[in-house]
Amino acid sequence: MIHRRDWLARCAATAATAGIALSSRRSLLAGTGKRLEPAWEQSIRSGLDYLARTQSTGGQWSSTVYPVAISALAGIALICSGSTTTQGPYSKQIARCTDYLLSKCRDNGLIGDPTTDNRYTYGHGFGMLMLSQVLGEEGYEDRREELIEKLKAAVTFCINAQTDAGGWGYVSAKDGANYDEGSTTITQVQGLRGCRNAGIPVSADVIDRAKKYIYGCMNADGGISYSSKQMGTSRPAITAAALAALYNAGDYSGDQVPKMMKHARDSLHDDLTDQGAAFGHWHYTYLYYSQVVYRQGDEEWLPFRDRLYRRIVSEQRSDGHWEGQISPVYITACSLIMLQLDYGLLPIYQR
Repeated sequence: MIHRRDWLARCAATAATAGIALSSRRSLLAGTGKRLEPAWEQSIRSGLDYLARTQSTGGQWSSTVYPVAISALAGIALICSGSTTTQGPYSKQIARCTDYLLSKCRDNGLIGDPTTDNRYTYGHGFGMLMLSQVLGEEGYEDRREELIEKLKAAVTFCINAQTDAGGWGYVSAKDGANYDEGSTTITQVQGLRGCRNAGIPVSADVIDRAKKYIYGCMNADGGISYSSKQMGTSRPAITAAALAALYNAGDYSGDQVPKMMKHARDSLHDDLTDQGAAFGHWHYTYLYYSQVVYRQGDEEWLPFRDRLYRRIVSEQRSDGHWEGQISPVYITACSLIMLQLDYGLLPIYQR
């Protein structure tokens, strides 16, 4: 490990080679059948440049809702390109986003602000995920120590926020009268897995309880209900997200997984239109379903990827962003994460 003052002396030399290194990583796709079409590569660069331009000097992206979650997702999209906090064309933006998320860490471990965000667990989960991906590439010893300290506290907060049923709600179990729902549960599981991958201790019990929660929300058709408190209607979007979370939790072939996979595939695989089964949350749905299909291997992934990417690229605006629910930054970040899965640079999205 090195200290920040020593690292600064190397920045001039590494900056000149960072772009070449990034291109070299991308060129690894050539000849494997997974090479991205030039239009897709251009779309990715245009989207990343949009995020870089629209980030504030404070490290966040402007949003009236989910400010921490959206900034964390934007940071993850930038990291997917191969840049880190110290190297690559988006290193400055990733470093600023890291600073912003660290500034939102509270004494109790929460990454967020409960006074301004009434669904702060989204920000906490995505914040854990983004910071855990940064930790693996952090070169400054002092910053690495800070990240470890904050992530340990964040994991503790997450464990304490888990409901009696094993899931999570929009706020902690204590603040939310023990209410839970699927989408925030998936966000916490991925965040915890990211931390565990980065070497942060995570109790196996909390993951086992989360898996039992997901299976407890499963209906007879293999779909997952919105909440353990609201059973009965299968939600393809949450089913896809639940599968991604189970894979992150190391559960690839449990008795229930094939039923869940069939429900998601029947609902989402062939019909990529807004009239499909995404319940109005298209980008959220396919952010997770793309991860699920990617993990099936290239025989399943490549034909699906081509259809998915062509739709995504066709909807990009001239300045590099995408429009949709919540905010352009959110939709752009989701689109870019999907478009960069084949790079395989983030442990959380690797096969």
